[in-house]
Amino acid sequence: MAGGMVIQADTKDYGGKITMFVLMTCLVAATGGLIFGYDLGISGGVTSMDVFLEKFFPSVYKKMQDDTGKTNQYCKFDSQLLTSFTSSLYVAALVASFAASITTRIFGRKVSMLTGGIIFLIGSALNGAATNVTMLILGRILLGIGVGYANQSVPVYLSEMAPAKLRGALNMGFQLAITIGILAANLVNYGTAKIKGGYGWRVSLALAAVPAIIMTVGAIFLPDTPNSLLERGHQEKAKTMLQKIRGNQEVEEEFQDLIEASEAAKKIEHPWRNILQPRYRPQLIMSIMIPFFQQFTGINVIMFYAPVLFKTIGFGDDAALMSAVITGLVNMFATFVSIGTVDRVGRRMLFLEGGIQMLICQILVGVILGMKFGVEGVGSMSKSSSYLVLFLICAYVAAFAWSWGPLGWLVPSEIFPLEIRSAGQAINVSVNMFFTFIIAQAFLTMLCHMKFGLFFFFGGFVLIMTLFIFFFLPETKNVPIEEMNNIWKKHWFWGKYIPDDAIIDVHHTSEKVSDH
Repeated sequence: MAGGMVIQADTKDYGGKITMFVLMTCLVAATGGLIFGYDLGISGGVTSMDVFLEKFFPSVYKKMQDDTGKTNQYCKFDSQLLTSFTSSLYVAALVASFAASITTRIFGRKVSMLTGGIIFLIGSALNGAATNVTMLILGRILLGIGVGYANQSVPVYLSEMAPAKLRGALNMGFQLAITIGILAANLVNYGTAKIKGGYGWRVSLALAAVPAIIMTVGAIFLPDTPNSLLERGHQEKAKTMLQKIRGNQEVEEEFQDLIEASEAAKKIEHPWRNILQPRYRPQLIMSIMIPFFQQFTGINVIMFYAPVLFKTIGFGDDAALMSAVITGLVNMFATFVSIGTVDRVGRRMLFLEGGIQMLICQILVGVILGMKFGVEGVGSMSKSSSYLVLFLICAYVAAFAWSWGPLGWLVPSEIFPLEIRSAGQAINVSVNMFFTFIIAQAFLTMLCHMKFGLFFFFGGFVLIMTLFIFFFLPETKNVPIEEMNNIWKKHWFWGKYIPDDAIIDVHHTSEKVSDH
């Protein structure tokens, strides 16, 4: 069987309606992405504000004021303390995702979201009131714990609530909320940078409380998923909830499959130990490689430091923040492309097209920066060249926003069997946060030393990850979450890891069998 062959297993169609209840529930849950997105967008804008730099990072501010033309443009922002402000959040999120895994399994997805929202709220208050770097970084750590809880529980919640044929689109509400958060942050930074009196950065950081309040209040009113209720022994409640979200009293077949999955899950006392078994090898590898590759697309370089980057290549202060707003808009609108196509064209097609488009853009940006600044990093860019770079970065952001952005959260959250789902999602989040931390901590130093070669560095990873998807990821669209093992079993490489007893016979007593 060819490595890149698309596999689509026979799957059950449980029927049921797309109810307003499930749409609203998923919409509220997806707002968990707002806190992550706002935070991604806010730090880059704040760290390009002169007042903020002068107060907390005077050495960087001094370099920024040097307009003699002799300063290396690539190295102006190279400060480990400055990057610690940004990246401390991701270390905290990494650690918190493991605690969130236990909370999610024992108390349910809803409690995890509520916990994350409250802790994030405290962190945003501390950041807004910061008087020294210690307070800033402590606030970032609390924000990170909130992000770890939200990113661990929300994608799992969405995948469990959504019917199979709409799971991709509804799960991507999380990524859409991330992009809205980033755009809101960029707009806030653009506005607060103009505030007279030098406290605009405080407003930017404190406004993180708004998405935190939305998520916290939303989580209070959210119902638990049928899977979570079964996992905690509430069988009747689980059945009632399934009937409610499917808009149909006849849910016996789907409910029976959920019970079987839940019974199998209860036999697993140590999900962290069991996830290492060969039968879970495909899912484990994907939950490590997909978030790893997602970070090595280079997207966070653009999102964290868009204003810094645009300032470096010659845009003024206002123009740099405005350019970040433009990329934020592109990011948000391109996510709608993914929502509209993911359950029709599938996950693989979006991954592959996005990878090719990102690779082309990165190579061209690297070539232009190399020609304008050379290895020394001294020089300037014409307006036309700056606008070309802006266009290429927007095309790159669009490609990410309809491929690796949403799919990096969707695919890992939908492929795990219930018995190891919370552990699997914790691995996904922790790997994501670990490499987000590495990139955030190393980027400004890498920009200083690798110069324009940084774009070729990330381009190389984009090439590798596109080939990885082509050969190793089967198509998961329209496959009920309890039947994922069927597609792994049919895969040319992963099939040998999946035992026969892990396969659900989709033809037995099925009222409807889909023709996929």
